[in-house]
Amino acid sequence: MFTVPQSPAVPGKGTVEPLDLIIIMPVYEDQESASILIKNLAAECPNPPYIIAVEDGSVRNPLPISAISDAGLSGEVIYLARNMGHQRAIAAGVAYVAANLNAKAIVIMDSDGEDQPQSIPPLLEELSKGSNDAVVAERRKRSETLGFRTFYIVYRFFFKMMTGRVIRFGNFTALSMRSIKRLAAMQELWVHVAASLMVSRLRVGKVATDRGKRYAGRSQMNFVSLALHGLRSIMVFAEDVLVRVGLFCVVLAAISIALLGLSVTLKTVGFATPGWFSIAVGILLLILMQAGVLTFVTLMISGLIRSAPPVTRTELEALIDRVERTPVRVPVSALGS
Repeated sequence: MFTVPQSPAVPGKGTVEPLDLIIIMPVYEDQESASILIKNLAAECPNPPYIIAVEDGSVRNPLPISAISDAGLSGEVIYLARNMGHQRAIAAGVAYVAANLNAKAIVIMDSDGEDQPQSIPPLLEELSKGSNDAVVAERRKRSETLGFRTFYIVYRFFFKMMTGRVIRFGNFTALSMRSIKRLAAMQELWVHVAASLMVSRLRVGKVATDRGKRYAGRSQMNFVSLALHGLRSIMVFAEDVLVRVGLFCVVLAAISIALLGLSVTLKTVGFATPGWFSIAVGILLLILMQAGVLTFVTLMISGLIRSAPPVTRTELEALIDRVERTPVRVPVSALGS
């Protein structure tokens, strides 16, 4: 399933000339927007990009391979066997590219138009300087609703409080091939793409960009999906969260024990009113138990995240239903121009 034709049109591991640019984009029930984006990529990118569209189990409007060839570009559509979610679809695309292709630069972007094609050249220019392994698009102007922006502010505050870090970027990223291979080897990538980049220890640069508007249709993300997406970003930093929650629980337990001792003292000297002592002791013991349970749950989540191995080649093959490719076309780099 993963054998890429060894031709100038589709350079693989054994070829000399890498592709100039690979675009990885997840698509789910959004054929119209993705088709418009691919056409715009053909017009905006400095060199013709090689498209890797990850079809995330769409059943009503799956993206056809003709959407790429009709735009005059080469590429592949990876049809996943089931819907895996936005982040895992990107992870599958990254793992596929790391195992089968070679490129000077790889861009990860959404397929709905909110990540604008005209923002790609500045990302690539910053990446080409060689001082960064990855360059992320830091949002400058946003186009979402007031409700979404409010939730995003709350999420960023909660993220910083739990992890001690600041997150101001999403999936829109330009990476080197070395970075792609490192991310593909990280189990965190399958949880949250942006957070995994933060813990990868890669050199990450930033370019300010404006967020565009959807080309067509409505977003598949609802409040539950957004909340889950935010929680997954925090899960990647499970060890950091464990330390902070643990310290909080220790302080809480110390206060509870001190108050428990005070309650016993007051009861002994006779200052406690009838029933007050039993109520106070019950509440403080409950707080102690909750602090212990909270620490234990956080520890378990941390262990699950860190102990899970990255997806193997065999497991990746099981996730993919089929791969369709455009007819062979020779890219700019293969012509030596």
